[in-house]
Formats: sequence, C-alpha cells, structure tokens
Amino acid sequence: MTFVCKILNKFKQPTALPEVTDPNKIDIDYKYWRIRIFYSMYIGYAVYYFTRKSFTFAIPNISSDLHLDKGSLGWIGSVLAISYGISKFVSGILSDQANARYFMACGLIATGILNILFGLSSYFWLFVLFWALNGWFQGFGWPPCAKFLSYWYSQSERGRWWGVWNTSHNLGGAIIPIIIVFLSNLFGWRYAMMLNGIFAILIGIWLANRLRDTPESLGLPTIEKYKNEEKNNIIDLNNDKSFKEIFFKYIFKNKYIWILACAYFFVYIVRIVMNDWTMPYLIEKKGYTNSTTAGFVIAAFEIGGFFGSIVAGWLSDVIFKGGRGFVNCLFAFLMAICIVFFWQVSAGKIWLDTILVGAIGFFVFGPQMLIGIAAVELSHKKAAATSTGFIGWIGYLGAFVAGGPVGMILDKFGWESFFITLITCSSISIFFLAFLIKAKAYQEKQE
Repeated sequence: MTFVCKILNKFKQPTALPEVTDPNKIDIDYKYWRIRIFYSMYIGYAVYYFTRKSFTFAIPNISSDLHLDKGSLGWIGSVLAISYGISKFVSGILSDQANARYFMACGLIATGILNILFGLSSYFWLFVLFWALNGWFQGFGWPPCAKFLSYWYSQSERGRWWGVWNTSHNLGGAIIPIIIVFLSNLFGWRYAMMLNGIFAILIGIWLANRLRDTPESLGLPTIEKYKNEEKNNIIDLNNDKSFKEIFFKYIFKNKYIWILACAYFFVYIVRIVMNDWTMPYLIEKKGYTNSTTAGFVIAAFEIGGFFGSIVAGWLSDVIFKGGRGFVNCLFAFLMAICIVFFWQVSAGKIWLDTILVGAIGFFVFGPQMLIGIAAVELSHKKAAATSTGFIGWIGYLGAFVAGGPVGMILDKFGWESFFITLITCSSISIFFLAFLIKAKAYQEKQE
C-alpha cells in the first residue's frame, strides 16, 4: 500500500520551489531545461505515434493472415479513435492538475504493453479491447506536451517551437510504416507489434528521467517574466479563479473553442483517412504490387507534414505576428486543391503520387498544429492541456468517422467515395476556420 501511495504521489503537481534570484543562473538553467524538455517530449511523442499507428501499417498482413474485411479492420481503428478522443479531454483536465512528467512517461509505457498484448492475440474482440485501451493511454501524450509548450515557451515564440514539436507526429508517422512493413515482411506482424511495444516501454522509462513539469517546480520564474512579456500575458496566473471557473469561462462558454473544435473535427477526418486508407487505395486501385513502395508513398505524407508544421508556425509568428487564422484558412484551401489533383492522377505514376501525398501532408499539418496553438491562446494558460484536450476529443470523433464508417462506405461505394469524403471535409473546415481570422487571445487585467 505504501508503494502504491508513493507511485500516486509522483502524479501530484510538484510544489513550486523558492524562486532563484541570480539572473545568470536563471538564464543558464532556462536555456538548459528548455532544450532538454523539448527534445525529450519530441522523441517521446514520436514514439507515441509508433504505438498508435503500428496496427494501421500491419493491416495488409493481419487481413491476409486472419481474413478480416475492411469494415472489421476499420472498427478496430475506430475504437482507438473514440477512446483516444475521450482520453485526450479527460487527460487534459488531469494533466493541468498533475505532474506532466510522469503522466506522459507512464502513458507511453502502457501503450507499449498493449502493443505487445495485441501482437499476442488472434481474436477480433481481443483486438478491439487492447486497441481501445491503447487509445486511452495514447491520450496521455498530447495534453502534457501542450502544457510543456505553454509553460516553457512564450507566446511570441510559441508558433515556431510548437511547429517544430508538431513534426514529431510526422517523424513518428514517417518512420513507423517503414519499420512495421519491414518487420512484418521479415518476421511477421506479431513480432513487429511486440518489438514496437518493447521499444516504447524503454523510451517511457527514459522520459520519466528527462522531463520536468513547470519552471516554477525548479525554482525558475514564469516564462513571461523571464522573457519580459508579462504585459502580453493572456491571464494573471496568480489570480484566485478556481479550475472550475476557468473551465466554464474560457473553454465551455468560449465560442472560439467550439469553432476550433468543429474545424478540427473535419481536418482530422482528412488527416486520418489519408493516413489509414491511402495504403490499401494504392494497392487495390492504383496497382501497387509492393507494400514497401506503398509504405514509402505514405511516408511522404508525414514528411510533407514535417515541413508544413514548421512553415505554418513560422508564418503565423513572423509574418502574421501571432495571427493563426489566415494561415489556417490558406493551408486548408491548398489542402483541398492537392486532394483534387491526387484524385485525378492515373495509375503507374509513383513519383507524382508521392509528391501529391507529400503536399497534402504539408497542408494538413498546418491547421492541425495551429488549431492546437489557437486553443491555448484563446483560452486560459492554467487550462492549456484541458483546452487542447477538449478540441482533441472532438477531433478524434472525426478520427472515429475515418475508421469503421469510412471502411463501410468503401465496401459499399468504392474508392470514389474516398475522395468525395476528403474534399467535403476540407471545404467544411475552411468554413469554420474563416470565423477565426480576426480572433484575438483573451486578456485580463493583472490583479
């Protein structure tokens, strides 16, 4: 019992240490910890992607081995989406009140264990159970990162830092199809899932050592004070508002958060449909006979997203001075155009497929990243993880739609419905994002 209490105590938000007064030490410590926390959460979140998308790229091997149809395989993906979405919201609330360091690390360890259990299973309902649980613990990844990015990096630079961090999605997403396809072809899909899980457990243990919760937990001043941006701070962190008051005022009753959530829903459908269904599309419709080649085309989606996140963050910070709305709309419009071109490319043009899939990734990940930043900046810093968790939950309802429902549509109507779905969702996302072009971050008087 004492051991369990010690473990639970690790999850409590750490007490703020007495503030360091030596400016030299503050500067040295801040520079060190900002770099250390950034590369740790970057690597950690990339590996979260390993354990989230492993099933997606093992689908061809699982399907041929166990004779599961697209609908069944799609529903396995959908249960992860729905449990992950709910967990993102719940975990966001918990992460704002807990130690993000251990929260993120333990979640990754749990997803590793569940990947191993999935690889040991052969029954559809066990797949559903383990993948639903995997989705729940996947929700322990993003909210802590949103908290780290809000507490360790100031508003004037956050777009660039967040943009670079967001490429961890793409690094993980680009590497995992290559790894899973290679290991599946070499050892079988079961060993691919299990080796992936073991690696995630090891990285989770490493994360627990590397991360720290907030600057105040190390005796450092707030990032706004360190960067001399207190006058631009969105809120007063020392006011006496309860978390309940903050949640209802800045999230539940905040029209901008709801608009962001609606836009995120449709952006996420595009992202997940492209990610999960492009490989079977290339094999079945475009005649790709080599799953490894198809895997490299899918990797282009993530590589494009890697650069799209960085460019979107830089544009919104440097060119538009923190204005996320216009960049969101521009990227969403160009995303729709690229999808139309990809639809029209005839079979046998591998390089053109690769370029267009990469371009779609470039423009998908701009809004996907900037919507998260906007959720933080249009809410309250004390609810940074909750606000991103809330829109993440709505977004993963979109991911749910991209799984089983889209699989059923494909079975009934064929691959043309794939592109009709993508273009429709892109257009609706532009509609919602247009409302946010002139949205401004909330500001309160210092009390």
